[in-house]
Amino acid sequence: MGFMLGFMFRRAITRWAMPVLLAVMFVPIVQTSAVQAATAQASTIRAAANEKPVLVFAAASLGDVLQNVGDAFKAQGHAAPTFSFAASSALARQIAASGGADMFISADTAWMDYLDRKALIDEKTRRNLLSNRLVLIAPAATTTIAIKPRFPLAAALHGGRLAIAEPDSVPAGRYGKDALIHLQVWDSVKDHLAPAENVRAALAYVARGETRLGIVYETDAKAEPRVRVAGVFPNDTHAPIIYPVALIRGAKPEAHTFLTFLESAAAAALFREAGFTVLPGRSK
Repeated sequence: MGFMLGFMFRRAITRWAMPVLLAVMFVPIVQTSAVQAATAQASTIRAAANEKPVLVFAAASLGDVLQNVGDAFKAQGHAAPTFSFAASSALARQIAASGGADMFISADTAWMDYLDRKALIDEKTRRNLLSNRLVLIAPAATTTIAIKPRFPLAAALHGGRLAIAEPDSVPAGRYGKDALIHLQVWDSVKDHLAPAENVRAALAYVARGETRLGIVYETDAKAEPRVRVAGVFPNDTHAPIIYPVALIRGAKPEAHTFLTFLESAAAAALFREAGFTVLPGRSK
């Protein structure tokens, strides 16, 4: 009888103790995994906090897409880049006058060459990043216009003006002027221009109904629902639209990391979604 009572007592103790023992053994494992995850997250946050934000001077037409690329870069644990958007001409002159930027992304090769001649960029980091197309835009309700030699652009203005980025210095304006000269219509509209400080300002003129037509990049038109593409300028009417990127001499170390990210598959997907053509790489 005593033997049976002892056996039953030990069996009950075992049934009660085993789950408790397993729970006690498992808790440290769960806690260790949670602590490791929290530690890794904290390390990522500390690393981003210790990074100095990269200052990027970029063409105005990149305003929307680069903000998205910057957000994707930050999501990988880096400090969010700081962007300054304006006409490539204005940015290049600012870099030449006072520096400050870590990276420059121009809307043409001419303004990058300008900084290169002044020995202000790190030539080894120069790449041709993106390409674009030049389009004629109109308010959303307007019909299309066939762009061909001697097409009636002046008549299509109906006494109004043609919005265009400053044609003697801003890349979009230069491309536009070259295309109109090639198509033999420049002389008919050169006195009916609404020059803008950059391509996004030209886009805004048309979007607000202040001008009947405008010349911008295809990606600009895609980003503004109040306008439509009235026509596309043939590629052979102007120089290739190329966006080169390079680091400025003395750039922060983090700028190299962001440059690498700009060439990543994640960034390429965002550029393509915005309507840009992603180019294969180095220019030199």
